[in-house]
Amino acid sequence: MPVNRRDRATIVVDLSEGDLIHAGYAGDKAPRAALPSRPSAGGPVIQRGVVVDWSGLTTALQRVFDKGLRVSPGEHPLLIVEPPVSPRVNRERLIELVFGKLRAPAATIVSAALAAVRQAGRASGVMLHVGERESVAAPVHRDKPIYKAITRLDVGARDLTEYLREQLAARYAAFQGEAGGGLARGALEQVAAVTADGLPPASEELEQNYELPDGQVITIGAERFRCPELLFQPSFLGVEQDGIHRLTFQSITKCDVDVRKDLYSNVVMSGGTTMYQGIPERVQKEIKALAPDSMTIKIIAPPERKYSVWLGGSILSSLSTFEEMWITRDEYDEAGPSIVHRKCS
Repeated sequence: MPVNRRDRATIVVDLSEGDLIHAGYAGDKAPRAALPSRPSAGGPVIQRGVVVDWSGLTTALQRVFDKGLRVSPGEHPLLIVEPPVSPRVNRERLIELVFGKLRAPAATIVSAALAAVRQAGRASGVMLHVGERESVAAPVHRDKPIYKAITRLDVGARDLTEYLREQLAARYAAFQGEAGGGLARGALEQVAAVTADGLPPASEELEQNYELPDGQVITIGAERFRCPELLFQPSFLGVEQDGIHRLTFQSITKCDVDVRKDLYSNVVMSGGTTMYQGIPERVQKEIKALAPDSMTIKIIAPPERKYSVWLGGSILSSLSTFEEMWITRDEYDEAGPSIVHRKCS
């Protein structure tokens, strides 16, 4: 039975980044709140896409509503976007938290892969997401995530940031210590670039000036190419895993043959790190070299992909075709947490 929730604004909560929780009202152009999931002192709450501290997650979500949105979660339907690699068995604990601790009147849980693909205007595709601590390729076919075909790389934005910080700290004192991480992230967003053929040969032409917040101008050379190259060659970090292009190829080949064409032609990039110059073009070239010649490779890189997962959740909340995925308070009270497996795909 459809959930009567239209008189209350839906709040979309994105847990897929792990270190940060993005939240806001469905229909907005971007999330209104972005708060850390972990306390100022203590271990991680979500570690590489898996909740490891449920008490900490409860506290973090309450903080998001109290400090970030300044509303009561009990007054709004909640759409929770979970990391694509989150174990399916964790959904019961998550929906129990949402109804038990947050007292939501209605709720649903969706995969980040489905949200990202829908944000790109597709019902089928493979999400290539570069998050804070991991990169994930997760396919979706006709609005159904294909969980068996998810692949991951334990390298993310934080690894790239720390790599650059270490390189620059040897030359510039500003990058030493904890504050250097924020400076390195800002620098990467402005100067990082990927070439079509891997690392370019050393030359002064690689250098680019970058102005720090205090006005100091520094020079960043080969590091601005080497950092994002870690996504394609993680062995530079000592990580013996395949790069994001092979990650995507392997995810597609784990799917049934009859759906692969749709996936190859709808590779959806997600996450702020994928906005570095040249990444979409490089991914396309690398996958084309791996895929059968009969396949058309198309990379979809939405300009707003920094928040594509959250925005996709917002889109899903408004679609009548997803109405049956919502769980009402009465349904939860009657069936218990296990209802999440029946209602949420």
